[in-house]
Amino acid sequence: MRYTMIVLLEFYPSWLALPREDRRKHAFSLQEIMQKYEDHVKVCFYDAEALPGKDYTDFVICETEDMKFYHFMWEEIRDSIPYTIGYMKIKDVIMGMENAFKSYEKEMLELDK
Repeated sequence: MRYTMIVLLEFYPSWLALPREDRRKHAFSLQEIMQKYEDHVKVCFYDAEALPGKDYTDFVICETEDMKFYHFMWEEIRDSIPYTIGYMKIKDVIMGMENAFKSYEKEMLELDK
């Protein structure tokens, strides 16, 4: 079963106060973490600050079939400098399962269609 998570993030003014070179360095370190898990977790990062959004500046869409790797990836991100210094925070996570009702019908009700 495929799981999809939309992770709402907020980057604080302290992040924007950093020189762009420092922000790029920290962003690269986050990308390196995500790349470690790319065989198990598909990640797309979106900037939403210039668009209408309540309580978030960015969001990440993650897709996986194994929640363990998704969890491990976010544990590493939460241990990273941008997170631990307080440049960013996870504001909310919206989670869903792709066509979960079909899996239920097939596995539990033994309906093949």
